[in-house]
Amino acid sequence: MSEDPIRLVTIGRILRRRWRLLAAVAVLGALVGYGASVLFPPRYTASASVLLPGQWEERELLTQVDIATSSAVVDRAAAKLGERDAGGGLRDRVSAAAADGNIIKISGTAGTPEGAQRLSDRMAREFVTFAARITGGDETDPEAATGPETLRERVRETDRRITDLADAADPGRTVESVQARTSLEKLRTSLEEAMKKLEEADPASDKAGMVVMGPAARPTGEAPPTRTQLIAGGALLFFLLAVIGHLTAARMNRRLRSEPEIAAALGSTLVGTVDVPAEPRTDRPAGNGVLARVRRFLGLGTRWDMPAPRASGDEAGRRIRYRRVHARLRERLPASRRLLVVVPEDDEIARRAAGRLVTEAENDQPASTPGRGGPVLRVVEVPVSQPVVPDRGTESGALVVLSAGSRTADELTGIAEACADGRHEVVGVVIADAVRVRPARDAARPPENAAPALAARGHGTGGSG
Repeated sequence: MSEDPIRLVTIGRILRRRWRLLAAVAVLGALVGYGASVLFPPRYTASASVLLPGQWEERELLTQVDIATSSAVVDRAAAKLGERDAGGGLRDRVSAAAADGNIIKISGTAGTPEGAQRLSDRMAREFVTFAARITGGDETDPEAATGPETLRERVRETDRRITDLADAADPGRTVESVQARTSLEKLRTSLEEAMKKLEEADPASDKAGMVVMGPAARPTGEAPPTRTQLIAGGALLFFLLAVIGHLTAARMNRRLRSEPEIAAALGSTLVGTVDVPAEPRTDRPAGNGVLARVRRFLGLGTRWDMPAPRASGDEAGRRIRYRRVHARLRERLPASRRLLVVVPEDDEIARRAAGRLVTEAENDQPASTPGRGGPVLRVVEVPVSQPVVPDRGTESGALVVLSAGSRTADELTGIAEACADGRHEVVGVVIADAVRVRPARDAARPPENAAPALAARGHGTGGSG
């Protein structure tokens, strides 16, 4: 797994190199969103407001909200609207919420604007009726309606009887009459106080009379999620999933990129790095079939996680790197030897670098010192899945050439084991980097047999090669 942090430059590289694939995935997500909008028909929501007069605490308002969506109210509304399942289908389509100013908003959702308006109006009316019934203010309940008034009438009648008894008593002539009149007045005062407390404690005295504040407004637009929202959401979701998939693949990538890791996996040392001019169609999938053309159009054959090729110097500078590799091989080998140049068969950059190494070795061979000639190279391409290297014959060693970031540690270990099975010692590793070629200068190209300009300072432009 790669330990490199994910930076904005990585996301920018994904957008720049895989924009066609991301666009295709976004279109696919939009089609999925459109299909979801077809499966789920549009819904409309209307709201009716109910005013609760008087002073209400917050917990009391929450209680009224629960009552507004209770099964008793929903079942009555379903019966009036002719619902088949007696409110079971309405419970998921109605809601209530407390607003500022002792107002409860009751919302209903239906498949048409008219249905949503009718549902919310019916729920509001049934809520008001049910609330009036449980608070004693429902006129359809004779006993609940006449109970408080009957009690008041009996209190007034009792008050008249007390007055009659007080008048019938002998006013002030005896002690007993004075005591009787005093007791009757106390009884009158007690009844008046009890009636006053009863009226103050009556919940219907100041919290009755809920009012529906007009019919619900007919909705003019669909309730979310609308078809447009589903299409846009599907496109955005698939786009983000594609980007996250690329980032996850980059984090799970186990290809080795640093030179020390590659040399350690092959059990050898780094001889140098060489530059190979990048070609536009080097890593694109071959073939003329429909699938190959689709892959080329979407850019699936192009590595997006590799950094952009750096700008290279002129041809003379690139040639110096190759000659430095030959010079280091001559220093490592005691005498002129024949070496196998092992290249992964699907690594086009490494194949071109190996061909250039062989050409430079052939050009440099006549100029070598007798008895100290440079190694003779022969290119061998091996499959990475099951690498097989020819047995030791005239060649007595192997030079592995590959591009950075193209192989995992297990694949490189397999190549090293294949070289050991063929009795070839891995004498070194050469890393090939794809570079952008700068425009050619007017200066003439140096002759093929010119002495290597190893001491030229003007072309020593960094790198390990």
